[in-house]
This record gives sequence, C-alpha cells and structure tokens, in this order.
Amino acid sequence: MTDQVFETEDRALYQKICGFKDQNLKSIEEAISIRLTPRGTSIIISGSQEHAEIAEKLLHVMSDFLADKPENYEFDRFDIKYLITLAKSGEKINFAAINRLKIFIPESKKNVYPKSFNQIHYLSEIDKKAITFAIGPAGTGKTYLAVAAALKEYYNGKVRRIILTRPAVEAGENLGFLPGDLVQKINPYLRPLYDALFDLVSFEKIDAMMEKNIIEIAPLAYMRGRTLNDAFIILDEAQNTTASQMKMFLTRLGNNSKMVISGDITQIDIDKPKRSGLLLVRKILRKVKDVSFVEFNSEDICRHPVVEQIINAYEEFSGEH
Repeated sequence: MTDQVFETEDRALYQKICGFKDQNLKSIEEAISIRLTPRGTSIIISGSQEHAEIAEKLLHVMSDFLADKPENYEFDRFDIKYLITLAKSGEKINFAAINRLKIFIPESKKNVYPKSFNQIHYLSEIDKKAITFAIGPAGTGKTYLAVAAALKEYYNGKVRRIILTRPAVEAGENLGFLPGDLVQKINPYLRPLYDALFDLVSFEKIDAMMEKNIIEIAPLAYMRGRTLNDAFIILDEAQNTTASQMKMFLTRLGNNSKMVISGDITQIDIDKPKRSGLLLVRKILRKVKDVSFVEFNSEDICRHPVVEQIINAYEEFSGEH
C-alpha cells in the first residue's frame, strides 16, 4: 500500500475534479480499486503502487482536460469513463487536438465534445473524408455526432443543406399504403435523426430550416436519380439497406458534399441479412482513399451505464449459442 497526494491551488478546479458530493472520486475509486480522500484542495490517494500511479495520472488528466473548456463545464459520467480509459491506456494524450474537434452550435450555444477514442477518430474522419462509415451498437453516438457535424458544416457555410435518410424497412420501400403525405409517412422512421436535431437546435429553428428545404427528409427509396451537391447527407440504419440500395446511395454524392453512413450490423432487419449493403460495402470500399470506416464497441456507449451491460450480456449470450 502507498499514499500519494494530488494538489492544486485552484479551488474551482478542485471542486470540478471532485464533483458534486465527491461523485467523481467515487466513480474513480470503483473503476480503479483505489481510495481517494479529499482534504482542503488536496486528494490523498491510497492503494497499491500501480493503482495509485494510475489514479494520480488520471487526476492530472482531468485537470488538463478542463484547460480549454468553458468555466461552467462540469464532468459527466461519460467524461469520467473516457478519462479513466485514457489514464489506464498509457497513451500520450493531446487535449488540444481533442478540443479542436469540439462542435459549437451557434443557434443554441451548445458544445458537443467527443467522449471516447472512437468518437475522436469518428469526428476526425468526418472532417477529412468525403464518406465516413460508422459501424457499432446503439448508443455510441454515431447518429448524434453525425447530426452535430452536419450542423457545424452548415453554420460554417461549407454546405447549403442537410439531407437525412433512412431505409423504412418496416413500412416497405414504396411507402404507398401509409396514410398522409411523404413527410408524414417517413417521419416515424427518421425519428432518431430528429431527436438529435431537436437536442441541438430549437424545434422552431428546425421547422423553419425544413420549410426552406435547408434540412430535407429523403426516404432512401426516393434518392434514385439525384445528384446531391453542397450537402451533408446522413444515412442512418444502413444495415437495413440492400447491396443495390447502398451502391445507389453512395453514387448520389455530388460536388462539395459529405456523406456519413451509420449502422449496427447486429440489428439487421431485412429478409436476407447476409446481403446487407453495410456488410458488403466494408469489403468493397476498404481500400478507397477518401472513404473511412470507424468501428464502435460497447465501451463507446454514451447512454445510461446499464445499456453497456445489456449489450455485453447479449453478446455473451450469443457466443454461448
């Protein structure tokens, strides 16, 4: 056993590191098997030499992480989880590079930060590549970050419109038998995309942008024959595309446009899962220079902590059968 001390003269910084009622310290104790005792503006670290060194590094990492954040920024449980992973990894951490990936939404004054290694890689690839694929389980930020990136591109004047599309597998591709106009028919299937939009920008603003066709809903079945210029195009639930649909969609890309395609290959709902367009495209486009594939896993999940446990439990169950 050993005792080490983390100290800071900045009282506000110290309080943010400890968290409300020392909740951050409790989370660290649970994750690293260490004891952290707050005292004044110091934290006494008690435990094995190995764990104490990780904990001390983590507290310094938390301090550095806050350096470029707004004064009112507070750690959430996803930050703590991510920073613990960083501290345990032993990798060199470049917080300036991470903070450069921050997405600021001027209309709502919201900031969106990546909260895992893969989310950092994802936003970086979206910045650099024309087409980015995000593959992984629900809750890993694939859709939310894509929508945030699309809004950033629009507000920065890099694209003139945002196009959201998703295969409406449950309704059938023609959508003809559903009541109402096209918007009413496809709305239920684009709800996750709208949820992300409404979290980042007011309903009134989104409604006005849709009225002006700045934000467009475009069912996958209605994309054929179009060339999409000056646009940020998001295809969600791509695991439910066929190979021909995926090819059709990718070849819609026009000048000065970006595409983000996301999906979960464990949740394929089409009749012939092995023919999923998302499964096939990974094999076909792996070596194409301006196309990127980002793989997410359960550690990237940014929903309630139990969601990660549920996904891991299902994966273990599948492995047993």
